[in-house]
Amino acid sequence: MLAAMDDVFRALADPTRRKLLDVLHAEPGATLAELAEPLDMSRQAVSKHLAVLEGAGLVACRWSGREKHHYLNPVPLVAIQERWISKFAANRARRLLELRRALEEKEDEA
Repeated sequence: MLAAMDDVFRALADPTRRKLLDVLHAEPGATLAELAEPLDMSRQAVSKHLAVLEGAGLVACRWSGREKHHYLNPVPLVAIQERWISKFAANRARRLLELRRALEEKEDEA
């Protein structure tokens, strides 16, 4: 599982790949040509970035005739969120709640 997360972090490290994920979030099922157009990149370059994203499990594909449609797969991102982000957010939320309670106690005393 940690090796898979390493692949996700490596894929997300590149700004072009993050942009591709943003486009796929907004336009699910985009083709290679549709993805290459706003990036001002060759199809071959975009294809290489998509291969990294597919390898990390962030993009899923479906063929329709001769066209390959690309879709964002949020599952690896959710796994990272649960593994890394949520535990830090929980501590922060708990501390804010403690601060709020302490401030309310001081208001009650005044």
